[in-house]
Order: sequence, then structure tokens, then C-alpha cells
Amino acid sequence: MKHRKGEKKQQSPSTQLTIKVGQRFPLTIKRMGIDGEGVGFFKRQVVFVPGALPDEEIVCEVTKVKGKFAEGKVVKLRKPSPDRVAAPCPVYKECGGCQLQHLSYEGQLREKKDIVRQAFERYTKINLDKIDFRDTIGMDEPWNYRNKSQMQVGSVDGKMVAGLYSSNSHRLIDLDDCIVQHPQTNKVTKVVKQIAEDMKIPAYNERKRSGVLRTIVTRVGFETGEYQVVLVTAKKEIPREELFVEEIRRRLPDVTSIVQNVNPMKTSLIFGEETIVLYGKEKIEERMSEFTFDLSPRAFFQLNPVQTVKLYNAAKEAAELTGKEKVVDAYCGVGTIGLWLADGAAELRGMDVIEEAIQDAKKNAEAHGLKNALYVTGKAETWLPKWEKEGWHPDVVVVDPPRTGLDQTFIDTLLRVKPKRIVYVSCNPSTLAKNVDAITKGGYKLKSLQPVDMFPQTAQVECVSQIVLK
Repeated sequence: MKHRKGEKKQQSPSTQLTIKVGQRFPLTIKRMGIDGEGVGFFKRQVVFVPGALPDEEIVCEVTKVKGKFAEGKVVKLRKPSPDRVAAPCPVYKECGGCQLQHLSYEGQLREKKDIVRQAFERYTKINLDKIDFRDTIGMDEPWNYRNKSQMQVGSVDGKMVAGLYSSNSHRLIDLDDCIVQHPQTNKVTKVVKQIAEDMKIPAYNERKRSGVLRTIVTRVGFETGEYQVVLVTAKKEIPREELFVEEIRRRLPDVTSIVQNVNPMKTSLIFGEETIVLYGKEKIEERMSEFTFDLSPRAFFQLNPVQTVKLYNAAKEAAELTGKEKVVDAYCGVGTIGLWLADGAAELRGMDVIEEAIQDAKKNAEAHGLKNALYVTGKAETWLPKWEKEGWHPDVVVVDPPRTGLDQTFIDTLLRVKPKRIVYVSCNPSTLAKNVDAITKGGYKLKSLQPVDMFPQTAQVECVSQIVLK
């Protein structure tokens, strides 16, 4: 788990873990860990308990002892949290895709803010009472929000199943009706799985490296209603392919696009390099606010379009644009955040290391009539000093990095270039706190934090930070 390092710091070097596997003891849960598990202390030693909630009193049984911490399970719930609810999903405990269905939605929003707080308390000396630290922005309807599903295909007792692997195991859970997925993605997966089974198209067996159908990927446009099904196969040849495609079209007459992706590799990655259009368009269209996006099967796009609007609006607010600013969108991808900010900027420049993403960003800018945008392939730490030498200096830099956060060379570049404002959109509170610590030590000040709940029922939390030059 990603937070173990930080948790260890709370142990004194002399503390030897005396807890043993199988041992039972009463435990009060003090807070929630970054993966949604309860955190308690037994004889001043950290114990992580999945499924336990803050303020609960439980009887815990130790299941694992690792270095300076232990993991346990709830044997008895002595005093439940007032926020504990019955999880509505029938396979919630086995599946592991969600971690917080047993916590009320108000409770989830509160705990997600606390996860951000804990990260800043652990990795920085910033007093959060002195900044604008807002409550988590939630959803009105925190269900059926995911626009894309990737269901692994396998065979259980001779029957084809499609779903997710159970947490910490290689057992495939059949998911006919996942309640965090858009209903259309559930319907499509079910239909395609049934057709494949009826036509005896063999499911891929990872161990034997035999079979054909690996994954059924479905993406739906919330606003446009267009949807695409991607059949990820282990080999190029699909038995009775024409008949298979014809039957999908018959059972799903409004399907926009049917695509095959070939992935013959022994890998946990979903997609391979080769994509073949079997029917309809290669891309589907999605709209967010006044913007339209073309999405190819492998293109990255936010999984929760409803909350993405709120996330980007929070970023726009933090950018404080007046129409005069030069803005850089680092890690720009297909240019979504940049498009959102462009009408408030004098000029927009974006970069990404993925050439296809930059081509899409250019097309998106052109399609929306943006005359003030320039997109280049490469790293921000290469382009920013180059532009600086040419006399072009950014006022605002927006970053939306992967979970690993910003690397040190990029932070050093930011501190040299000195934009007036940095807007940091984060999907990992720990790396956000570490990066903010390094940036504030370089002459900046954290002004605001806005957590946003992009993935209700899970422990994940995004956060928009405004960092200003002192």
C-alpha cells in the first residue's frame, strides 16, 4: 500500500513489532488510510483493518505482520460508526473494485478531505488552518458514473464470465450489473459475453496462454449517447468473426463502433499495439459543456464526465485568469484542461511526451477555433527553459501529473522559470503533499486546496491546489 512508508515514521526505532498472526484484541479505529482501510494502534503499533471505519470499536484478528505494521480483519463490531450503511452491491466484499460502499456518502466526502489533510500533515509543515482548505466537491448521484468499463474475460466451471479480479487474488468475479458503471456499459458487456459463449469463442486462459477473447472494453458518451465496444483478443483471427460482428449489431442495433484490439503479449496491460475497426467509426464523440471530443479506443479521457466539469472549473478558478495571462498546460494529453482555460488566457501552450496525444490536442484546438494555442511534443523541463530563452515567460502553469507526481527536474525547472501561479491537479494526495513541500521551499506559498470526488464508493480523491509566488 502506498502510504506504508509514511506510517512507519510514527514508530520509534526501538519498537519491535510484538503482534503475531492470529492474535485477537480490541481496537479503536482512529482514522482512514489512503486505501480506504481503518487505521488503529495496538500497544503503539499501527494496524490496518480493511472495512473498519473511523471511530469504530472492533475486535481485530491479525492476518499479516510486515516490518513495522500489521494488517487485520474485523472479527466483531462492538461499536459501529453512525456513518456505516449496508453496501448495495451483492459482490462488494469479493470484488474489491470499490472500498467505501459501506460508508455513507457524506462520510465518504468528509474522510476524503481528511485523507488530503493527513498527507499534508505527514509530508509538510504547512498549517492547513491558515489556507483556504475546502470541503470535498461530491456528486448529486454517486452511482453509475463511469463512462468506460474494462471487463476481463475468463472461464469458470465451463461458463464464460466477464468482470474484475477479486482483491489480492486471481479469482475472476462475474459482474453483470456493476452499480458504479453507466448502465449501457453493463448491458453491452452482458450481450457480447453471451454471444461469445453461444458462438463458442474461447475465453483467453492466461496460465495456458490459450483461447481468444481477453477483455471486453466499452466506452459510452454520456452526452452524445454514442458507444463503442472493443474486443481485446490474444490473436488476430476471431472464429466466425463476420457472424460475431453481425450478431452484436443485431442485438445492439444502435452501437456506434465495434473495434478489435490485438494483444498477444503476456502482460497485465489491457491494450496491444494493433487496432482494427470491424464496424462503424473508429472514434466516438463526447461533449463536455460546449466542448466536443473524439475518443479513439486507447485515448485517455476522464472516467467520470459529470465530475470532470467540476474538477476543471475548480482548476479554472484557481488559475484566476483575466485574459492577459500566458498559460502552460504541462502533461496536456489531448488538451482538455487547456481548452477549458483558453477563453481566459492571452496565449496557451501545452506539451506531452506522447505524440498521438499532441496530434489530438492540435485537432481539438482547431475544431474549437482556438487561435491562441500551441502544442508541442516533449517534456516541460525541455520546453520551458527554451521558451524562456526566446523571451516567452508563462504567468500560470497548470500540471495534472500521473499518480507518481512531478519529478525533481520538473520542480527545479518551475522554480527557475517562476510563474506567478501554479495550479496543481492531483490524483494522489501523498505525492501532491511532497511536491507542494518542495515547491513552497523554493519561494512559493500554498493558497488553497479543493478536494474533488471523482470516484465515489472508492478511496480515491483528486485535489486542485493553488500555489502562488511569494
